[in-house]
Amino acid sequence: MPEGSVIREGSTDILVPIDHSVHGPGKKMGSVFFNEQMSFNRDVSVMFLRAIGRDRMTVADAMTATGSRAVRIANEVPGTEVTANDISPSAIPYIEENIRLNSLSNCIASNKNLHILFTEESYDYVDLDPFGSPVPYIQSAVRGCAKHGILAITATDTAPLAGAHSPKCRRRYQCEPVRGYMCHESGLRILMCNIARELAKFDRGMKPLLSFYADHYFRTYVQVTEGAKAADDSLAQLGYMGHDDSTMERSISKLPDADHRLGPFWMGPLHDAGLLGRMDPAGMAEEKRCSKYLDLWRNELDDQVYVYDMSEMSSHLRMSPPRIDDFILMLNEHGRASKSHVSPTCFKTDIPLEELKVLYRESSPDRSR
Repeated sequence: MPEGSVIREGSTDILVPIDHSVHGPGKKMGSVFFNEQMSFNRDVSVMFLRAIGRDRMTVADAMTATGSRAVRIANEVPGTEVTANDISPSAIPYIEENIRLNSLSNCIASNKNLHILFTEESYDYVDLDPFGSPVPYIQSAVRGCAKHGILAITATDTAPLAGAHSPKCRRRYQCEPVRGYMCHESGLRILMCNIARELAKFDRGMKPLLSFYADHYFRTYVQVTEGAKAADDSLAQLGYMGHDDSTMERSISKLPDADHRLGPFWMGPLHDAGLLGRMDPAGMAEEKRCSKYLDLWRNELDDQVYVYDMSEMSSHLRMSPPRIDDFILMLNEHGRASKSHVSPTCFKTDIPLEELKVLYRESSPDRSR
């Protein structure tokens, strides 16, 4: 048995290395990686697959490390047949012990390079959660995804995607990122744009089921759609953005030009409302947090690409911010508005910017002084 300690996550026992990450983006410690903070990420996988509700589903966790996500899926999602794969031989004893700890007959350990795994087998659900950027692995994950399968992809290289390291974003993703208040929404949409482009190379498209930013990572679940038309339809949802910090003006264009140099981004929806409605946080490791995020995702205007921040509005208009909940209630009397899951101070609305500024001034507590 490998050295470590057993923790309980959801209804699953997991043997993890004694030295492992607990907070933040996680650092590689020893030969097998485990980040305790990613329990929420694993919770979402379990809720998501339960909501999919298939009688039988083959699952590949391609970079599983200790096998934490794989064994949770095998143990907590009925009907799954799980391959827990990792290229590191050091990971296999942890995976095998975690299978044994939970008496799983529907989970097997695999010690392969994922590029080889996905040329040999295809799966109904492919999970790709690398340490860093998923870019080197997305094409292989697409190859390993069965017809009408589901891709779940995490990116932890948030600095490039969110514009802090723009040259790296251009190099990895062939996209121009946004800096400032829209950085996390746009970073998520850059990741989704790249998945759509990789799928299109194989005459495949995508339907987003759940996409979000949390902690230190971006995460998206997409249903693969088949055929050249599906690929074209997905590519038609890519676009470019203009963003003027001095005016807060945002604008979208299908093609890049002098005023639309940012992107390309995925401009389509982030979520599927029906699936979100079936997701249940009961029994999750972070049940309260899961419930909170589900509420945000279910109410979010994900057909709106623009994100505004209360601090951005206050700085631009030089007025104190109202309470965001009160402000969103007011906005919904004039159009549509919701909170954004990317930040507790961010919101989305379809109200034109000039009208939005007027409404913000009217709702500011400075107005009554």
